[in-house]
Amino acid sequence: MRQVTGIRVCVFDAYGTVFDFASAVARCDDIPEDKRAALTGLWRDKQLQYTWLRSLQDRYADFWQVTGDALDFTLDSLGIAAPALRHRLMGLYETLPAFPEVPDTLRRLKQTGFATAILSNGSPTMLDAAVRNAGLHNLFDQVLSADAVRIFKTHPRLYEYCLQQLNVEAKQVSFQSSNAWDAYAASAFGMRVVWCNRYGQRRERLPGEPDHEVRSLAELPALLAPPG
Repeated sequence: MRQVTGIRVCVFDAYGTVFDFASAVARCDDIPEDKRAALTGLWRDKQLQYTWLRSLQDRYADFWQVTGDALDFTLDSLGIAAPALRHRLMGLYETLPAFPEVPDTLRRLKQTGFATAILSNGSPTMLDAAVRNAGLHNLFDQVLSADAVRIFKTHPRLYEYCLQQLNVEAKQVSFQSSNAWDAYAASAFGMRVVWCNRYGQRRERLPGEPDHEVRSLAELPALLAPPG
């Protein structure tokens, strides 16, 4: 196994990597069984599309608004008119659970000597709620939001902001994301990347190349040489 060397900080994407975005729909009994998969998939797809389109248009709105707009589009597309359901789903999105292996992985990394951080499109309020609900507030040294630079991934400005806040060079960061487009963009920017391919995605045809591909963050500590 070829370990990644020279790493000082482990930086994680939030949604889909640390937090299970699909759990919002899964925990909502009001949604018909035959529409749950479609709702989860379309909501996520539209959420990401709106971040990219707003970045291209230079019309920033925070991730909470983007998530709500995407949900409105999804409910309308699926013919579900239920204001109470919308309210409940947005509330559940603030309390997304972490994937089971996340707490132990973070503890192992910190015990080895790595600093840890989140870099996410999520707004500060959303991220604070998710981190605290999952009991991870003592396991991250910093939680960094796109809100600070008012543009979403994959714009290089957001990855540069991460380096500035952590006071490290790109090559000293191990960046973890479950989103292939994010993993490839961080690699193209110059970070070392472990793509946590939870969902069996195909490899992207984009600039960049992840250093490792895993199916669970539990595999991460063994891939990183301890900081010198």
